[in-house]
Amino acid sequence: MMREDLSEAGRLREENAELRARVAALEKALAERSDGRAPDGTARNGAPSNGAPSNGAPSNGAPSNGAALDGAASNGAASAGDDAALDGSPTAVPAVIYWRPDGTVTHWNDGAERLFGWSAHEALGRRLADLVAADPVSPDAVRAFDSPRVESRFAAASSEARTREGHALLCRWTYAVLRDDRGDAREIAAIVDDTSDQRRRERTVHGRYQMLLQLVDNARSFIFVKDIAGRYVFANRAYAQSQPVEKHVVEFIGRDDREVLFPGIAEALAAKEQEVMAGGRVMQFEEALQTVNGLLHYFTVKFPLHDERGRPIGLGGIVTEITSLRRAEAERAALQEEIIAAQQATLRELSTPLIPLADGVVAMPLVGTIDTGRAEQIMETLLSGISSQGAHTAILDITGVRAVDTHVADALTRTARAAQLLGTRVVLTGVRPEVAQTLVTLGVDLSGITTLSTLQSGIAHAMRHARR
Repeated sequence: MMREDLSEAGRLREENAELRARVAALEKALAERSDGRAPDGTARNGAPSNGAPSNGAPSNGAPSNGAALDGAASNGAASAGDDAALDGSPTAVPAVIYWRPDGTVTHWNDGAERLFGWSAHEALGRRLADLVAADPVSPDAVRAFDSPRVESRFAAASSEARTREGHALLCRWTYAVLRDDRGDAREIAAIVDDTSDQRRRERTVHGRYQMLLQLVDNARSFIFVKDIAGRYVFANRAYAQSQPVEKHVVEFIGRDDREVLFPGIAEALAAKEQEVMAGGRVMQFEEALQTVNGLLHYFTVKFPLHDERGRPIGLGGIVTEITSLRRAEAERAALQEEIIAAQQATLRELSTPLIPLADGVVAMPLVGTIDTGRAEQIMETLLSGISSQGAHTAILDITGVRAVDTHVADALTRTARAAQLLGTRVVLTGVRPEVAQTLVTLGVDLSGITTLSTLQSGIAHAMRHARR
């Protein structure tokens, strides 16, 4: 315990010393700004006289998504009233410059003005090399950068540059090549970082790392990174909390899926991740995994990670659980099926209406085409109505039936025979001359069935028999 107390006290003394040094540096910077000097002790926009030398050679790495975080570090040079830039805040806007392949500057933001001393009005339309004494991205590098714009990838180069006052800077240019519809290079866009003060740069990069960590930790999706061997090097809070027993994110580091995920899931994921790494491209897919909490559905995006030379170094994943969505869709589909079934039942009833005309007399007017399903419905509805109403006469009106063929004739005769078995007289109306000819040609046996030309005559016939 005593050793731990001494260690804690030593750590606090070191932190206090760093805080005192930072306060002193800020006070000195504020005093120097009042007499026109930059915070590092040089003339405004100047570079430290003992700046690190540069070999001037840009890195020849392939585009990398990871370059943006590192290259977007704030340059730290502050103008009056810009405390965020002075403090190296990770949210301070960095220097951003666009230029055409011929070197003409097309965009120059406030960060670039703070870093190099030229205003946007002075810089736009001039050659980049004339402004900063540097041409950081060579024509060969422009040609080599062939990543699609939608991938938002970056490459990086380092070079010496100079401010308006002629002071040397060591800069890192994190750039992308923007192309037109034909694929020709239209502009080079770069985030410029002053790397002359390595300690300040490290603080800013660390601040941006913390900012990014907070961003992904508050995402509801599961976000993780694995190395080539499948071991976790990063996992966000949502991913850690999704496990059977909630874990701290640090418990993932250095472990593989077999050690941290639901039993049996690791094998299911391994094949897909091998496919992602072998294909070398982003893959999006849905997957359903059986877990101790039941069948869970996920929308997954997995992608290979590369270093600045384009070599694969691992795999990244963003996984969003969509179980609730899929269950809602299934419930909605089941409800739609119920609605369709109810509509079909209603339509069947409307297509085979049974109308009571008088005590013991019912009529069923038929319209349209009669198929097998409808023929069964006609027979079922008629027999049920005869039984429930005690009908002695049933009128089947076929005035609206489009065509009478063997199938229709068979359906009608079977219905009539079934009604007769219940002791009900069947009257067939709407028999037009061409229908009568068809029935004779087909040899339909209509014995025991009264046939009349119109529904009106059929009703009159039924009423006469009802009065007897």
